[in-house]
Amino acid sequence: MNQGHPPPFTGPPGLFGLPFRRIGGLLLLWLGLVSGLIEQRPGCAQSRNADSLRQLLRTNRRLDTVRVQRLHELVMELAAVNAPQALQLSHQALRISRQLADTPSIGRSLLWLSILQRRLPNYDSARHYTLLAQQLYARRRDRPREARACLELSLIDAQQTNLTAALTWGLRGLRLAEQTADLGVQTQLRAIIGDTYGKLGDYASALPILDRALRDGHRLSDDQVVAAVLNSLGSVYQRLRNWPEALRYFRRAVAVCRRMGDMQNQLANEIGLAEVYIEQGQPVRALLHGRLARTLVRSTQDDFNQPSVELLLARAFLLLHQPDSTLMLASHARELSRKTRSNGNLAAATELLAKAYAELNNYPAAYQQQRLFSAYQDTLAGEATQRKTSALRYGYELDQKETQIALLTQTRQLQAQRSARQRLQLYALLAGFAGLVLVVGLLGRNVHLKQRINRHLNAQNTQVARQRDDLTRALADLTQALDRLKSTQNQLIQREKMASLGELTAGIAHEIQNPLNFVNNFSEVSTELVEEFMDGPWQQLPEAEKAYATELLATLTDNLHKISQHGHRADSIVKGMLQHSQASAGVYETVNLNTLVTDHLAMAYQLFRSKDPSFNATLVTDLSPQLPAVRLVPQDVGRVLLNLFANAFYALAQRRNQGLSDSPLKLEVHTSLLARQVQVRILDNGIGMSEETRQKALLPFFTTKPPGEGTGLGLSLSYDIIVQGHGGMLSISSQLGGGTEVTMRLPR
Repeated sequence: MNQGHPPPFTGPPGLFGLPFRRIGGLLLLWLGLVSGLIEQRPGCAQSRNADSLRQLLRTNRRLDTVRVQRLHELVMELAAVNAPQALQLSHQALRISRQLADTPSIGRSLLWLSILQRRLPNYDSARHYTLLAQQLYARRRDRPREARACLELSLIDAQQTNLTAALTWGLRGLRLAEQTADLGVQTQLRAIIGDTYGKLGDYASALPILDRALRDGHRLSDDQVVAAVLNSLGSVYQRLRNWPEALRYFRRAVAVCRRMGDMQNQLANEIGLAEVYIEQGQPVRALLHGRLARTLVRSTQDDFNQPSVELLLARAFLLLHQPDSTLMLASHARELSRKTRSNGNLAAATELLAKAYAELNNYPAAYQQQRLFSAYQDTLAGEATQRKTSALRYGYELDQKETQIALLTQTRQLQAQRSARQRLQLYALLAGFAGLVLVVGLLGRNVHLKQRINRHLNAQNTQVARQRDDLTRALADLTQALDRLKSTQNQLIQREKMASLGELTAGIAHEIQNPLNFVNNFSEVSTELVEEFMDGPWQQLPEAEKAYATELLATLTDNLHKISQHGHRADSIVKGMLQHSQASAGVYETVNLNTLVTDHLAMAYQLFRSKDPSFNATLVTDLSPQLPAVRLVPQDVGRVLLNLFANAFYALAQRRNQGLSDSPLKLEVHTSLLARQVQVRILDNGIGMSEETRQKALLPFFTTKPPGEGTGLGLSLSYDIIVQGHGGMLSISSQLGGGTEVTMRLPR
């Protein structure tokens, strides 16, 4: 962003006072914060108002609330045209407000400082001032203003792609806003929350909340909110690859922006339209909207979005096989992205440069750019992992502290009860001593009093024992809760691990695909060239050289066959990696395990017979009718069952092919109910495996299948899904020539 000339404020008064930003195809909302702080005024009127306010400040230098109010009005006038001076005036207003101990003015000054720092962008300073304002309003129990401070914090984290933190602040602000019946702030918060859900991939949560925000925006006649929500809906349907809906919402957003005269937000939606057409493989239409976006960037002097637009045009030219134009645009976009410190744009520009150089057959330059792209990808992945790990660690530490506080409170209560009992014993002794000294004749009465006191002490002891038992039970409950929390944490970590592994696997597989295709293609071409040489020039060689040439060509042909064989083996591994990298919904559901097993057994048998029609086997199912419904991720467990059944059918087919089928080929599936688990046993009478092979079966990329038939990923991923993802157990027992038994257990 050009800090000397920030983009102008647009839109009516309210939270949506700043233009949208679209980085890497995703929408970031640049909002003003407090309703009424930001206004759209004509340039000349704005200048006259600013001059009038400066004159009033010069003539009256008294440090009072009137001066603070005029400073805030001048900040409002200068925020869009002179951010540094507006920032200086906000600091002055904050200093005077603190001297006057004027809490409303302090909060207003802090929020202005946050907005201006965020627009520069200085996110650390913006977060610091907003947190001060939020804490101030929380102490005063000022829920409406605290909700707006939470909105600003959510926006700061959203602009930095700290999606977990952005969602946390947004939901907190929404709870506060709903208590105040402030529909405007509620609508703006729902717009941000829905957009954040979309970026996190939780489309089931994003779409309903965005639809409600759109209805409320129309109800409030707030075109700025309507444009923002339409853009977010377009982005969600774009990620869902629902191109017609994505185009429809982006076009509606463009129409609203044109009606408002809002070129900044129109730019974001033109970029969205161009991206959809690129993803549909329509570069000509993408160029039409991309060039319109470039015109809007130049007319608004929007240096921040210029790299995104140039990368968009570069992608379109690459689809049109114009690598020279791609090189020029991507190089310029990368230089601009370095100034704005946008890692996402840097990675995209470097990837486009690598592809353009490769299309120009400049492979050294393409390789260099590919290495830079990998470095940027590692940086982005590291930042995302750090954010997710920080969120999990924060939740875990918070639960630990709450548990410690509860235990400390109970300990203090027990100590107080013990002190009370000791005081009662001391009083009894004093009473007895006084009775012995004063009246010896009252011994009988003293004995009676002592008995009564003893009964009271016994009652106290019984109460203490009962409370001790209650504390013991509470500690046991806390231990069980901690165990459940650890199990849930492991499942969350495993889910994140599987998602990260899927993204990494897909990236590696896509990058290996191109050079692997080159290896396979060139090995086939080289084999054909050898055959052509044998049919042509070889015939013309002298007889003395033919034998030597024949030996060399035979060796070369054999080497090329081995290259082709192992190349196709690697190609099958890459395809397997891409298949296993497909992420599931990860949603736990309560399902009938017997139904899940029978459905996937039938599916696996039909798939295997479609590859080998001559294969036949006897399927025996022994399913326990007492099996309860189990809570699991059906897509993940279904993938595991398909892998296990496919391996069993392969072992049976190998027994048939080796002529060892003295008995009918048979696959048995048994389900049973254990004390705390449900069990699935899969038995086959196939060729089995040795002990050495069984110990390596769960290792990644280990396979006993010939090249081209196995990737070695199925059992490894199945083990991670069952053991790490669901807290279950997966074991294999086998004997060479004696079949294999796979046992899978899941918690009830």
